[in-house]
Amino acid sequence: MIKRAFFKLAGTTALAAVLGTAALAQDVILRMHQFLPLQANVPKNILQPWADRVMEASDGRIEIQHFPSMQLGGTPPQLIDQAIDGVADIIWTVAGYTPGRFPRAEVFELPFTMTDAGDMSAAYWTLAEEQMMDQDFADFKVLGVWVHGPGVIHTSEPVESPDDLNGLKLRAPTRVTNKLFTNLGATTVGMPVPAIPESLSKGVVDGAVIPWEVTGALKVAELVENHTEFEGNAIYTTTFIFAMNKDAYEAMPDDLKAVIDANSGAEFSRMAGAQMQADDGPSREAALDAGNNVITISAADAGPWRDAADTTTQEWIAEMDEKGIDGAALIARAQELLDANNTQ
Repeated sequence: MIKRAFFKLAGTTALAAVLGTAALAQDVILRMHQFLPLQANVPKNILQPWADRVMEASDGRIEIQHFPSMQLGGTPPQLIDQAIDGVADIIWTVAGYTPGRFPRAEVFELPFTMTDAGDMSAAYWTLAEEQMMDQDFADFKVLGVWVHGPGVIHTSEPVESPDDLNGLKLRAPTRVTNKLFTNLGATTVGMPVPAIPESLSKGVVDGAVIPWEVTGALKVAELVENHTEFEGNAIYTTTFIFAMNKDAYEAMPDDLKAVIDANSGAEFSRMAGAQMQADDGPSREAALDAGNNVITISAADAGPWRDAADTTTQEWIAEMDEKGIDGAALIARAQELLDANNTQ
C-alpha cells in the first residue's frame, strides 16, 4: 500500500510538472496591424523582420500574425486607438494621422531639421523616454519610434521655387507639414499614404510630399513626372510610432516580455529609420530610369524655402506654449540629442 501510494503521489507530481510546463510553453498570438501592403518597404524590410526575430527568439512561443493594408478594419488614423483598445495587439502608424495628439513628437517634423533618419530616430527615442512615455504615449507600450528619410515633393508640374506651389493642391502627411506647405503657398490636403495614388490619378491633388522609399509601392513615378528634393537638411520628415497594447504585453510571462523588450527600443528605432532612408535609393533610381525630372534645390537656393520654414517653426513654438509645453526648450533639447547621436 505504501509503495502504491508513493507511485500515485509521484505520478500526480509528474503530471502537475508536465501541466505546469505546458502552461509555460503556451503560445502567445499577437496581431500586428498596419496600413501598407506587404510588398512595401517598411512591412518588407522592418516590420516583418522584427516579427521574425521575435518569433525566433521566443523559440516559437510567440506567434505574430501580420495584417497589412488595414485588413483588420478601420482606417489608418484609427490604428493608434486599435492598439489602445485591443483591436490589434501591435500597430505601426504615422504619429500625425491624429493631428495634435502627440505634440512633442512633432518637434522632429519641423522643417530643415533632419539630415540622417537613423540619427534622428535615435534622438526621437531618447526624447520619448525623457518626455513622452508618461505623457503623449502613456496609453500604450512603445516598441519603437522613428522617422523616414528626406521628404520629397512629387508633382505633375515642376517645382523649383515656392512660387511654383501657388495654387497647387498638395497632399501633406501631418499637421506640421500641412502648415509648412500652406505657408509656402500650396493648398494642402491631408490624407493617409494609401489614398495618394487614386487622388493623383483623379486630380484630387496635383502632387504629394512623401519620401522616395514609398513611391515604388504607390507607383508615384508613373503618376507624376517631377520630383523636388533638397540638398543637405531635409525640408521635412514624418514621425512614426510602433506600439503594443499594454494589456497584451502585461499578460505575457516575464521571459516573453524580455524577448519583446530585447528587440525594441533605441537600437531598433535607429535601425528602422536608417532602413527607411536606405530604401530611398532604389525608388529614386526607378524614377530616373523612367525619364522623370528630379530637381535638387541647393543649399544656396533654399533661402525662400527657409523663410517659410522659420514662420512655421515660430508658429509651432507659439502653439506648444499655449498647450503648456515650452516649444523653444523642446527644440533645443531635440537639437542636443541630434548632435549627440550624429554618426556622420
